[in-house]
Amino acid sequence: MRIIFAGTPHFAAAALEALLAHRFDVVAVLTQPDRPAGRGMRLAPGPVKQLAQAQGLPVLQPASLKQADIQREIAACAADVMVVAAYGLILPLAVLQLPRHGCLNIHASLLPRWRGAAPIQRAILAGDAETGITLMQMDAGLDTGDMLLKKSCQIGACDTAQTLHDKLAAMGAEAVIAALRLLGQGRLAPVPQEDALATYAAKLTKEEARINWADDAARIARAVRAYNPFPLATARLDGTAIKILQASALDDSGGEPGSVLRVEKNGIVVACGKGALRLEILQRANAKALPAAQFVQGFAVRPGDRFT
Repeated sequence: MRIIFAGTPHFAAAALEALLAHRFDVVAVLTQPDRPAGRGMRLAPGPVKQLAQAQGLPVLQPASLKQADIQREIAACAADVMVVAAYGLILPLAVLQLPRHGCLNIHASLLPRWRGAAPIQRAILAGDAETGITLMQMDAGLDTGDMLLKKSCQIGACDTAQTLHDKLAAMGAEAVIAALRLLGQGRLAPVPQEDALATYAAKLTKEEARINWADDAARIARAVRAYNPFPLATARLDGTAIKILQASALDDSGGEPGSVLRVEKNGIVVACGKGALRLEILQRANAKALPAAQFVQGFAVRPGDRFT
């Protein structure tokens, strides 16, 4: 089976690595153009490109797939199927129809729940008990294609977007291997999605990661986990922006939302609209992330201070 692989970040690299480890015939790799990275903001290849180059695979990096010349290059690969994972570019209908078996997408949710750009984070924010991976036959819609294979996992009480991402990346790699084997045997059965059950996972913004202390502490704690590692939940204290990397909800009550109730060895307890939030790992701009006990040694925080 001749495979074109399309993907860019670490989530996709896990799937490409699995395909190569199981000796699937990856004839070309599509990935986004190099982006500026690091302090020097020099152009740097993404994880998929790095892996593809290390394995000597042909790499295509178009800025768009709408041009006829790139579509001809893809057609020339004579692929049986395209495997897509976190590619980041829209696949026009003309491209979706080029491989003999179309394009299979590895999506990080249990479709039709959380269609869209940020399914991992939205599942944590919503307090979902489980999520998973859906292998989907891509169509012209946004994550609307028929489902081919599903794998589920629990969302742990301490899972951040990063830890859940890592679990789902490994699951996605396993799922695509299983799906391609079923496809080769003619046993991959498509199941239509129930559109009435669909929810939308909008792209994350830095603005939404600003903590609203009037909210429920449990919801804020989920937000801290969902926004880690990006964009990170933020608040201000005495005009200083502070990022919150780890926190937990408490049943404490009393105090205006945002006010510091007490400073403990294992955290700074802040009043919320309902309950309180214990800030456990914090970070100032251009500084290291520190446990609360170390953070307060370099930045004074006292009961009665007010986070905004």
